Amino acid sequence: MLTVSLHKPEFLSFSHYGFRDLHKFSRIPSSWTIAMSNYSGSSETRKKEELSIQVPPTSISSSETQRLAGADLRFDRLQVPEKELMHDRKFEFGQFVAREAVIDEEYWTAAWLRAESHWEGRNDRYVDNHKRKFAEQEFHAIKRRRTSLHGQKCRCIIMVRKEDKHVKRTVLKGVVGTLDLSVRCLLHGETFPGERVKAPLFCSIHGTGPNRYGYVANLCVPKSARRQGIATNMLHFAIELVKSNGIEHAYVHVHRNNTPAQKLYEKMGFEIVEAASSQLVEEQTYLLCCKA
Repeated sequence: MLTVSLHKPEFLSFSHYGFRDLHKFSRIPSSWTIAMSNYSGSSETRKKEELSIQVPPTSISSSETQRLAGADLRFDRLQVPEKELMHDRKFEFGQFVAREAVIDEEYWTAAWLRAESHWEGRNDRYVDNHKRKFAEQEFHAIKRRRTSLHGQKCRCIIMVRKEDKHVKRTVLKGVVGTLDLSVRCLLHGETFPGERVKAPLFCSIHGTGPNRYGYVANLCVPKSARRQGIATNMLHFAIELVKSNGIEHAYVHVHRNNTPAQKLYEKMGFEIVEAASSQLVEEQTYLLCCKA
C-alpha cells in the first residue's frame, strides 16, 4: 500500500506506505501492501479474491446512498464495458487495465479502498461506521479534486480487471487499485513542492513550462490483489501520463520507515530530494522525484 503537499491549499494525508493527499495532515497508517512482484494464482484463487473486494451490502444505508454527491449510486452495478467508456488513455497489462475513473461507482469504490486501507488492522467497535464516514468524505473529495484550480488538475486513476464474457462482475469487484495524479505548479520562489521560501504574501503560481510537475498520492492495492504488479503498473501509467502532458518531473512523499515503498519508487526511477530532507524531519517523510 502506498500513499503520498506540504502546501496549505489542499487536503493532505499520507498512509503507511507513502502517498498523501486527503485530509489536512491526518495520518493514514495502512497495512495494505503494494504489489512488488508479479504473481498469478489459480483461477479458483482469483475467484475467491474477487469475492473479497466488495462493500458489505448492509454497510451502506439507502439514506447514505442518497447523500453521496446527489448521485444515484448502485452498488450492484455491473462493470461497464470498456467500449462504452470515454477515456483518453489506458494501459493494459495481463488481466488488468489502468485508466481514469469515469463513473460515480468507480469513484466510490476508490474511496472505499482508501477507507479500508486507513482502518486496516484497527480494533475499534465502531470501525464500520468510521469506514463509511471516511469513504463518503473521500468520495466527495475525489470529485472536488477533479475540478481544475489555479492550473492544478487531479485524476483518479484506477486499475480494473479486464472484461470476461463468461463473468458478470460488479464495479466493486472490478476495481483492484487506485491512485491520484495531480498536475500542479510551483509557487513563486519554490524549486520543489512545499519548499519553505520567503515569498511575497500574495505570491503567484506559474502555470506553464518547467514550473509544472506531477504529484502522485493515495496509491493503494487491497490484500486480495497484491503481488500481481498492480501498484507498479499503475505508477508506470501515472508517469507516462505526466510525460504526455509535457511535464518533466513527478513527485511523491514517502514515510522514512516505509522501506517497501521506497524500493518501489527507486525501481521506477525516483530519487530523494536531498534539499527537502531537513524540512521534512518532523513529518518523518522523504520527498522523492522522478524525471519523466
